[in-house]
Amino acid sequence: MATDVRLKDELPAITDQLVETYTECSRLNHLAHEPLPSRDAVADIVGDLFEVLYPGYGRRQNLHIGNIGYYVGSLVDALHDKLTTQIARALRHELCEESPHLDCEAMAQPKAVELLRRLPTVRKTLELDVDAAFRGDPAARSHHEIIFCYPGLEAITVYRVAHELHGLAVPFIPRMMTELAHAKTGIDIHPGARIGPGFFIDHGTGVVIGETCDIGRGVKLYQGVTLGALSFTKEDDGTLAKGAYKRHPTLQDGVIVYANATILGGQTVIGERAVVGSNVWLTESVPPDTTVVLEKPKLRLKGAKPVNEPLMYEI
Repeated sequence: MATDVRLKDELPAITDQLVETYTECSRLNHLAHEPLPSRDAVADIVGDLFEVLYPGYGRRQNLHIGNIGYYVGSLVDALHDKLTTQIARALRHELCEESPHLDCEAMAQPKAVELLRRLPTVRKTLELDVDAAFRGDPAARSHHEIIFCYPGLEAITVYRVAHELHGLAVPFIPRMMTELAHAKTGIDIHPGARIGPGFFIDHGTGVVIGETCDIGRGVKLYQGVTLGALSFTKEDDGTLAKGAYKRHPTLQDGVIVYANATILGGQTVIGERAVVGSNVWLTESVPPDTTVVLEKPKLRLKGAKPVNEPLMYEI
């Protein structure tokens, strides 16, 4: 603890200066009676969803067919309440200024229930994603290892749930979910992207998938891949146009994209079963069954000795 009490005399002035910025920089604060969605609550929801989607792998492991119904039932009931509360908060923030008398809880509950209705279908898709990872990675020893250990599957799982909420026109929460996965795994998938089943991200760090990407069945990406925008539409006043107009590429069924490749543009289509090599920069479409690679770079080894002599370097 600091001992110079005189320095603390500055604290009231510092506080006053900060409070002044809450008027000057009003976009950086939310000083209202109605709370925003809670980051901690959304993280808790994601944890519950993993328990439902992958029972026996997380918080509770002594599950069997005799008690699984009770356990999942309690989770679904809790998720109903948690989702309804957080969705209502998000809707209220989006709609209250224009329609302050809306019953946001009544609007939120059907969205929460509809997400829960869709979870069995989400699980069936995730089974195909897990199997794609097992078949696509020679280092994978079992499906269990993929569920326990693979960051790509974690990011895809969060995306698949967030995408359903995005389709239900829930503000904030889908992006909050995918950003939780992004912070943990280094994989950035916008919840608006459309991704088919059997999707596999190998290693994963640095992967970016934009909002209007369309990705087919059985697609495989390696680390560092960017599926981004080439240019942006602007309004008459020069500001960027908002909305989900097509600005990110399409990858058709069976495409493989190797590490650090960059594919840009809403009109860029990578045809079925095409392979895009490492470090390729693409802004034009590629026909099906095509392989795109950079020419082999010329390497220069300074100070190298013939292969039959030991290498020696000055330090």
